[in-house]
Amino acid sequence: MPPPPHAKPENVLKRAQELVAVNKNLSALELLHEHVTAKRSRLSPIASLEPVMVLFVELCVSLRKGKTAKDGLYQYKNIAQNSSVQTIEMVLRKFIELAETKVTEAQERAEQITLDAIDDLEASETPESILLSTVSGEQSRDRTDRAVVTPWLKFLWETYRTVLDILRNNARLEIMYQSTALQAFQFCLKYTRKTEFRRLCELLRNHVQNAAKYSTQMHAINLNDPDTLQRHLDTRFQQLNVAVELELWQEAFRSVEDIHTLLNLSKRPAKNVMMANYYEKLTRIFLVSDNYLFHAAAWSRYYNLLRTSAAQVAAGSASLKKDLPAASDADLSRAASLYLLAALSIPVISQARSKGALLDVDEAKRNKNTRLTNLLGMSRAPTRTALFKDAISKGVLKRARPEIRDLYTILEVDFHPLSICKKISPILVQVAAEPDMKPYVIPLQQVILTRLFQQLSQVYDTVQLSFVINLASFPEPFEVTPSIIEKFIMNGCKKGDLSIRIDHATGVLTFESDIFSSTKPLHPGSVAGSAEKETGSVQKLQSTPSEIVRSQLSRLAKALYLTCSHVDPDFQQYRLEAKAAAYARAQAGAQEEHKDTLARRNIIEKKKEAAESALLKKEKEEAQQRLIRAEEARAAEAARAADQQKKRELERMKQEQEKIRKEELKKQLDELSLDTKIDVENLEDLDSNQLRAMKLAQLEKEKREMAEKLRITGKRIDHLERAFRREEVNVLPKDLERQRAEDLAAYEEKKRITLENSKKQHEEAVALKKRLSRLVPVYETFRDDIKQQRHQEFEARRKTAQKHLEVEMEKRRQEVRAAKERKKKEAEAIERRRVEEEERARKEEEERLLKEAELRAKMAEEKAKREEERRKLDESAAKQRQREQEAEERRARERAERESLKRAAPVEEAPATETPASRPWAPVKAGGWRDREAGKRPSDSAPPLNGARDRERDRGSANASPAPAGERRRLPLAPRTLPKEDIPVPPQLAERTAERRAAPSPDTATPKPGVYRPGALSGRTIQPDRPASPASGGETDKPKTDKWVPRRRLAGDGKEGESSEKGSGGSWGSRR
Repeated sequence: MPPPPHAKPENVLKRAQELVAVNKNLSALELLHEHVTAKRSRLSPIASLEPVMVLFVELCVSLRKGKTAKDGLYQYKNIAQNSSVQTIEMVLRKFIELAETKVTEAQERAEQITLDAIDDLEASETPESILLSTVSGEQSRDRTDRAVVTPWLKFLWETYRTVLDILRNNARLEIMYQSTALQAFQFCLKYTRKTEFRRLCELLRNHVQNAAKYSTQMHAINLNDPDTLQRHLDTRFQQLNVAVELELWQEAFRSVEDIHTLLNLSKRPAKNVMMANYYEKLTRIFLVSDNYLFHAAAWSRYYNLLRTSAAQVAAGSASLKKDLPAASDADLSRAASLYLLAALSIPVISQARSKGALLDVDEAKRNKNTRLTNLLGMSRAPTRTALFKDAISKGVLKRARPEIRDLYTILEVDFHPLSICKKISPILVQVAAEPDMKPYVIPLQQVILTRLFQQLSQVYDTVQLSFVINLASFPEPFEVTPSIIEKFIMNGCKKGDLSIRIDHATGVLTFESDIFSSTKPLHPGSVAGSAEKETGSVQKLQSTPSEIVRSQLSRLAKALYLTCSHVDPDFQQYRLEAKAAAYARAQAGAQEEHKDTLARRNIIEKKKEAAESALLKKEKEEAQQRLIRAEEARAAEAARAADQQKKRELERMKQEQEKIRKEELKKQLDELSLDTKIDVENLEDLDSNQLRAMKLAQLEKEKREMAEKLRITGKRIDHLERAFRREEVNVLPKDLERQRAEDLAAYEEKKRITLENSKKQHEEAVALKKRLSRLVPVYETFRDDIKQQRHQEFEARRKTAQKHLEVEMEKRRQEVRAAKERKKKEAEAIERRRVEEEERARKEEEERLLKEAELRAKMAEEKAKREEERRKLDESAAKQRQREQEAEERRARERAERESLKRAAPVEEAPATETPASRPWAPVKAGGWRDREAGKRPSDSAPPLNGARDRERDRGSANASPAPAGERRRLPLAPRTLPKEDIPVPPQLAERTAERRAAPSPDTATPKPGVYRPGALSGRTIQPDRPASPASGGETDKPKTDKWVPRRRLAGDGKEGESSEKGSGGSWGSRR
């Protein structure tokens, strides 16, 4: 009968133990299960529930009730996970230990059953075993295990699954979870349970996925935590090891992918010893899958890791030594040999079956290679050539075994088609003798045959098939038949790596040399795995005609390019200029482009931020709406649940009260033991008063019956005791005498035995003393000999130590003397270097001073030369000024002559068509920028001085624009206007100027005193009614005109005009 709902755990435990004591284990288990799963048990203290759970799991294991145990353990985890995690771990560990103990006991019982079943040890077969073998292939041991051990193995597997399900996604129970997973791996490995191992791996994989999905739950594990991720990595590495041991290669590959995923999530680098194990298991997986390319790549990563570990150990990283794999010279040599052998075993011609051109096999292969490359942690997919380059650069050839090194030289370096198989045969025998290297023999044969045919195609056009078969001879266990060679040739031709035609009628192999033949297949479906491209490491003596035709245009382009670069000298210059221009354009636009890029990025960032802010705002509003709706729904659900719970609780209380009332009534009726039969099911008809009256009547009846029984029993006992006393009085004295005699005899016997034992022990002790007394002299002699020997040994050792001490002291003295001598020599060397440094510094200072003196002398000489040149220039300027003064005097005389002639001869009227008003004066249009600047200069600007003025005038005359047709060009002379600033003049020129001011002319203005003023031009005739030219200085205040006015020739003075023109032209020439 189950206990009431309010029973305490101690009472339930006591009741269960009582049931177990009477062999009612199932009833005890049901009692404990009801108590554990009850809601009131959640309020019980953990200390009182723990013994209940221990007994509960013991009963579940003994009865093999896995589902009941799972239900109870789930409830207990929910009760105790917030208060005490240690009690959950203790109960679960007890559960696993009990299940493992039961499996061990079952195995021992099965062995005992097998031994008991054997009656005759000499009989190999019995009639029963023969009859059973005809019906079933199982042996007697197998049948016994299936009947006795298998149920417990199944229960142990269910135990592991139950514990893992209970502990999953709980950060507080994570360590227990990982240890249970490791125990489950060992269970699968110990009993070779491959199917259960697959299910276990899938279970752990689902747990990790659910952990990422339900990361918001309370006590959920965080995969971003480095310690948690490291524990998961340790578990996955153990899973990988067990998968390899069980030879479950697909599950091992999935484990590798799981490890790679966790490594990508990890923020701390994995330990080198773990990564070494990872790469080593990858080599075995790729070898089993016949993927020799990635098998060699895995060996490459493993060897690089060993090299790095060896370097770190050599550098003295003792703290990291426990995290580093074993990297001794033997390990490095083994890894290098296997790495090089795996790279050599990569087939040049793929042996995979082609799937044709209709399937997208290239894309599938690319995706597969990308996955495998990521698993190896490589940036790009490996190739045969790249692996060999990496092996040579890492010094693998030096560390590899000599026969592997010779094999590499024969296959990849030398060219010997007629002896390649003979040279490699001894090496194959050595490779096959090693268990680690024996799997490489078959792929090596494929590579050897490929090299054989590639090298033969470089030498022969046709060759006998029998000759090739003789060349392709291998040692006895690895012979190749002609059919295998023919199949290899057909596969190579199909893949496009060979171009061979077989003629079976004549037994001839023909290497095709058609210049238009292609050595690659036409459809992509057959390019299924050539490890070498056309640029591979194939030894060549010469190119084939088809290769020559294919590369003809490229060779022609290279030759033409070289010819252009040598023949046309401007070709390289043009290329360099174009390159420089491109660089200049790039540099010029780089800053602007950079600014545009930054601006565009800022705009994008702003747009992105705006979009993100809008999205966040929208999501926030939606989240708020969802929260509001969820809160409302939760409140409604809570109210509904509360109402239902209240109703259920009231109903339950009524049912419990009714049940208790019925039980109490039933108990009272059972206690009454009424003679009349009462219907137990219809207790509602009974009234409490009726029941009380029935109870009182029953009590009265029982009381009367009990009083009558006591009276009769008392009377019978009284008479019986009285009779016993009467008979006992007669035999008491005799019994006393007998007891005294027996006690005295027992005392005498014990005394005799004690005296005999003491006497015997004394005699034995005396005899032992006599026997040992003969050994005392021998013992003393032996002891003295040992002391003497030890003393001699001590003295010998002391003398030896003294000698050794003296030798060491003398050696130390020599070392001290040598050190002093060395220090003295070092001091002398330092002093000698110091003297040499000082001498060198002194010499450098002297050389510097000498150079400075030479420089100063040179500068003084150059200064003197400049002074001399300046003096010469001053002299030439003085001469020039003197010539100018003479020219000015000559022009003054000519001007005076013209004035006298003008007064003497009448002026002829000019034609009407060309009046001074109809043709105003226009300035001369200069051709250069200097003339334009001179035109912009005001009329009172000063003319240039000395020789500079003449040079400016010469430049102006050279750059002046020509005059209109039929008229003479006008020289751009300096304007006869007053300069803006006073210019100092020589004294002689100032005196002449003063004389001219004394007699002023009509075409000159009054000059300022002390200012140089050039005279009027010679050979010019000015009409009275015509305005004077601005260059003549007649009208300084009138604005200049823009028309050019030709000079007029006087009617009656043609010859004089000509002579004057000639004279003026001569003066102009002299001016030039």
